[in-house]
Amino acid sequence: MTTANGNLTTENGNLTDSDVLNGDTPLNGKVALVTGGSRGIGAATAVRLAREGADVAVTYVRGKEAAEEVVRAVEALGRRGVALRADSGDAGEAAGAVGLAAEALGGLDVLVNNAGVGVLGPLESLPLAEVDRVLAVNVRGVFLASRAAAARMGRGGQIITVGTCMTQRVPGPGGTLYAMSKSALVGLTKALARELGGRGISANIVHPGPIDTDLNPADGPYAAGQVAMTALGRFGTVAEVAGTVAYLAGAEYVTGAEFSVDGGHAA
Repeated sequence: MTTANGNLTTENGNLTDSDVLNGDTPLNGKVALVTGGSRGIGAATAVRLAREGADVAVTYVRGKEAAEEVVRAVEALGRRGVALRADSGDAGEAAGAVGLAAEALGGLDVLVNNAGVGVLGPLESLPLAEVDRVLAVNVRGVFLASRAAAARMGRGGQIITVGTCMTQRVPGPGGTLYAMSKSALVGLTKALARELGGRGISANIVHPGPIDTDLNPADGPYAAGQVAMTALGRFGTVAEVAGTVAYLAGAEYVTGAEFSVDGGHAA
């Protein structure tokens, strides 16, 4: 959403001008790809990486205008940005976006696997088509993008995946499919760390808890129950998740690790 003066707003997980302030640039000269980067955590992460010096590509499926708004925020920092339409549930597009980003920006140093879908519902009534879609986007797409990124990175690089607090604590019924798909990414992350460590490529996973976004607003109908499950008694912000991802994008001796940004949801 854009305000009357054209600024981006933080309401429901969008961005403000404070997200594009110049600061230290530990990622100067790096190129990053953020999948699902048109909104929420992905958008905040893209701008945070740019603020720290990276050129950034973002993928989107339906939010072209939102993705282009993120690119403008990246460019406002003096970095290069590009928006790519790519469905992570499509095998060719999941891997192909990596190549397109690398070609557009001259390489790839950081992959942020953020794109995902969440389907909640009783185990016995989940349609097979929904199961296939969730696994295609949340698991297969991440695997294929990570494999393509590793091939592009050569020696050195970071693969950062966005998981969920539900890999550590499922608070109630209805989350089986989503928790299963994201839990697979923990195993993938640890295996990638072992397989790629010899080339200096790290792999880590970040587990957000209740985060205030347009898909899960802090004033939504299910917010009170989510807040009650956290130790800090509040929703997190997209900026807090983006900050953790940005740290990992520059970390050189951290790999195979899980990072909870969940307000103590798993405590």
